[in-house]
Parts: sequence; structure tokens; C-alpha cells
Amino acid sequence: QVQLVESGGGLVQAGGSLRLSCAASGRTFSRAVMGWFRQAPGKERDFVAAILWSGGSTYYADSVKGRFVISRDTANNTVYLQMNSLKPEDTAVYYCAAGPPRSGIVVTATREYVDWGQGTQVTVSS
Repeated sequence: QVQLVESGGGLVQAGGSLRLSCAASGRTFSRAVMGWFRQAPGKERDFVAAILWSGGSTYYADSVKGRFVISRDTANNTVYLQMNSLKPEDTAVYYCAAGPPRSGIVVTATREYVDWGQGTQVTVSS
């Protein structure tokens, strides 16, 4: 079991920036990938970005590519999501998630992740 705690959400104007943090504790060594997902009211939970603990390879949804950056601090078991040039359509609850190693893992799929944080609200005003 891995516990995840997100922080850093808030209200920001369009064009602004926010940095989300996800602190992981517990059996973190048993997890291979960390992801960020978001869910707007009435919509499904969508993939935003992911990073592999080992090697640091990163993956992004097309909608955030070039604006968001995911990174990790392995010493402190923390993953970050730097969000720049925010748009009103980025408004959602953002969730951090952790997934175990698996051959052929699809990092964009929610089914690959077994641990989820409580979420943090990001609101972008126009």
C-alpha cells in the first residue's frame, strides 16, 4: 500500500501557473509509475502526465504537452506537476496516482494505477 497526498491546488487566472506536489509514503519501492489525472464535473477522469520512478521517462496528454512538466524527487518520494499557461479548460480536480511495474503497462490508463490521492482542486478563471 502506498499513501499519496496532493497539495498546491488553488485559483489562478488564465495564463498563470501552479505547481502541484504529490508526497508518497509506504511501500513506494513497489510502484514503478506515478501519474497525474484530472476530473472535471460531469466528465471522466482523464490522464494528464506520468513519470517512471526509474529512469524518469515522462508522458503527457496532448492537451497539456508543452505547458505542463512532470518531475520527481526520488530522495523525498515526491512527484511534481508544474502547470504553466493555464487555461479555463484545465479546471478540474487533479489526482496523483501510483502503479506497480507490469510488462506492457499503459501509463495513460487509470486501470494501471492502484493507489490514488484525495485530489486537489485547480480552478482557472478567464
